[in-house]
Amino acid sequence: MLLAFSVVASLAIGSIQVPFGEVVAAFTAYDGSDAHAIVRDLRVPRTELGLLVGAALGAAGALMQGATRNALAEPGILGINAGAAFAVVIAIDVLGVGSVAGYAAFALVGAGATAAAVLALGATGRGAGAVSLALAGAVLTWLLVSLTSAVLVFDAQTLDEFRQWVIGSIAGRDAGVALSVLPLIAAGLVIALGAGRSLNALALGDDVARSLGQRVGRARLLATVGFVLLAGGAVAAAGPIAFVGLAVPHIARMFTGPDYRWVIPYSVVLGAVLLLAGDVLGRVVARPADLGVGIVTGLLGAPFFIWLVRRRKLVAL
Repeated sequence: MLLAFSVVASLAIGSIQVPFGEVVAAFTAYDGSDAHAIVRDLRVPRTELGLLVGAALGAAGALMQGATRNALAEPGILGINAGAAFAVVIAIDVLGVGSVAGYAAFALVGAGATAAAVLALGATGRGAGAVSLALAGAVLTWLLVSLTSAVLVFDAQTLDEFRQWVIGSIAGRDAGVALSVLPLIAAGLVIALGAGRSLNALALGDDVARSLGQRVGRARLLATVGFVLLAGGAVAAAGPIAFVGLAVPHIARMFTGPDYRWVIPYSVVLGAVLLLAGDVLGRVVARPADLGVGIVTGLLGAPFFIWLVRRRKLVAL
């Protein structure tokens, strides 16, 4: 019900309000009017992308928290955001890329390359361990952030173009952006939805998981691949969006408990709800301007997460 309400709100609410009846008529009796064109040409692609990115970030956060047994794991922990940002800066500064589709392509390459480097650095004789992955991700993140800042300091024009992407937004993206990342996110969701049982075993500790017949290194590597596909696709399509991947799994556990067979599906739905709700709020608070959803989730995320930690005992991972 929340998801359906969020979709309807995303189609109807914005700088120009469209009554619910007109939203329905835009699909059942399209007449080419401004209201119908706004719904079908602008808000439908935006809503579709919001559903896709929100679901991907929610599932990615749950996967990473389960694989690393880290309650604060999110798309930044493996350098996904930093790698994507650095690739976009290089694309703008060196190659003169200026389109959203171009940003998405380079962001995806940067996210994937950084994740591969983290896996290589964090690998051990028995696979990628949780602590080594987190440390390798932190090291590469700070390195890439420094390199990105160095480029931006010396090129004001690149900074002007880059800041439009780095705030995190689903506005202005056409259907082609969603289609370009759909195969990656779909593959990541398949991996995520099938990883619940192995993540439940990892939550008991590596030694216990091995005693139960679980191949710990393989399970963690598969979860990491799914996370990279999901987070990389989401960041490529919409830029880095804070809070969703971090908080959504915790919200899901309030309904499901610690069982990842339920946490991940709930995170998929709640991630889409949260991102669409944040996007709608961004359209309203600065009307007629449009506040990027990355700004909204960042502003609301910190106080909400503090409240969540103080008012409820987080379900154990």
